[in-house]
Formats: sequence, C-alpha cells, structure tokens
Amino acid sequence: MREIAVFAGSSHPQLAAELCAQLGVPLQPVRTTRFANDCLEVQLQANCRERDVYLVQSLATPVQENLVELLLMIDAARGASAARITVVLPHYAYARSDKKDAPRISIGGRLVADLMVAAGASRVLAMTLHSPQVHGFFSVPVDHLHALRELADHFRTLDLSRTTVVSPDLGNAKEAAAFARRLGVPVAAGAKQRYADDRVQINAVIGDVADRDVIVLDDEIAKGSTVLELIDRLRDAGARSIRVACTHGLFAAGALERIGAQPDVLELVCTNTVPAPAEDPTGKLTVLSVAPALAQAVRRIHDGESVSALFDVLPTA
Repeated sequence: MREIAVFAGSSHPQLAAELCAQLGVPLQPVRTTRFANDCLEVQLQANCRERDVYLVQSLATPVQENLVELLLMIDAARGASAARITVVLPHYAYARSDKKDAPRISIGGRLVADLMVAAGASRVLAMTLHSPQVHGFFSVPVDHLHALRELADHFRTLDLSRTTVVSPDLGNAKEAAAFARRLGVPVAAGAKQRYADDRVQINAVIGDVADRDVIVLDDEIAKGSTVLELIDRLRDAGARSIRVACTHGLFAAGALERIGAQPDVLELVCTNTVPAPAEDPTGKLTVLSVAPALAQAVRRIHDGESVSALFDVLPTA
C-alpha cells in the first residue's frame, strides 16, 4: 500500500501534530517563504512521489493568506507526482458564502472549492460545513465529518434530567435535533432574522425552555451576535442555566469575553478546528480535540474503508 505523507500549512500546526501523533506518522516539513513582491512560495520538504499526501490547513485568520498557502501546497504536491492529494480542511471559512442572497455577489464557497480542485486536490476531508449544499460545491469526493460525538461525550458528564438543546435558528435545527437525540433530551430553536453579518434579531424561541438547563448548539461562533441575542431571549423565557457549544470557536472581536460575561452562561465549549484563543479571561472556555476523529477518517480513507460507517452521518432531508 502507498505510504502516507502528511504536511501542514501554517494556520494550525498544533492540530496537525496531534493528527500525526494519532496516526503514528511524522509530520513532514514545509518551507514557506515570501518574495520581495509579497508573493508566497511553498516547498514540501519530503518525498511525495506515488504517496498518499494529506495537506492539513484550516482556513482561519488570516483566511486569505492561509488559502493561498494551501493552494500552493496542493500545486506543489501535484507537481511532485503525489498519487493522491487529500485536503484536510478542519474549518472552511468560505462555507458561509453558500448562496446568492443579494444582487451581484459571488458564491465564494463554490469559487474557493473550484480553486482547490483546479490546483490538484483529489479529495477533501472537512469538519462541520456551514450548510449541506457546500458539500456539493466540490467536484471531487468530500468526507464531511461533524463534532457531535465529541461535544456529546463532554456534556454526558452533566445531569441532563432538565436539559434542552437549543438551535439559534431553524437552519441549524436538524443538527441540533441530532445532537439532542445523542443526549436523549428535547430540542428547541430560535426564530432568527439576519440583517447584516453582525446584526440579527431573534423574535422567539420555539420550544419549552422555562426552568430548563439549556445547551445552545451552533456550527461556529464569530462575533457572537446570534448567541448573545439568543441568550437574551432564553433569559426572558426563564431558562435556568445556559451552556454554549460550537464546532468552530472563532471568537472574533471580543466575542469570548462578551459571551462569557453573561452571568447565566456557565460554560463555552468548542473544538480545536481553529487555534484556541491565547487567553481565556472568562475561565469558562473548554476546548475539545478533533484530532482523533480526523485521524480515524484519514486512516479509513487510506485503507479504502467507509468513513460514514465510522462517523455516523447526520440525517438528510
């Protein structure tokens, strides 16, 4: 069988190192330099010829720098005669650009997917894409994982007898319902309207949350506007306590501090698909690792085994 060669971009080397430790293979070196005209150059410093190459890069801040670095890594692997190139994409930032909801805008999620394929990607391993249609933007096979297992294992240590899982909006309700089934608890959802990237309004919470311990589940938290609006509605509805969980904890523009400052928020839980904040002034943040899940998927892809059999896929409509 072909050998595995794992390379990592500069966005999240710690996750790549954890992934390689789980696989029992070395993380191969990459040299990234910048020319005087500000262009990047990437060199994969290990043999790729006829190898199964995995390129680990999370599209975290700075997204554009990390995207170009990833494209150059893919092209370098193709030029080095890699047998197969799999992009391990723990966070796909452009997944939020998944529809044309205003005149004369680009569907960035599809465009960037096309760029990866054009550069030479043979396959993509992604974690919790923003919406199901993003999967279809790629013209190569995509293994779409989720972090519900890791999040559920964490919350099972609590007393869940009076717990309700709440989705911030109806678009995320299917994933929240799957998460609630894992915990054996009921589910509710917010009725949300978005007016801008950082301006939302939640008019009501559909479901019973009065005197309940609430777990808010979202796919990602950036500025935290939606979560903060939902916390206000849950407070108005008489929720007893609130915990917030997401896969991608971006926590931009002081979101971690603002959410953690809410007195009825007991805990914030995210995974390490993007680098964790350097500091947690709230003392409420818990970061779970998805490296074991990614490693299991990589191993199954390499061995030609089913990935969906290992990571039970969310139900589709």
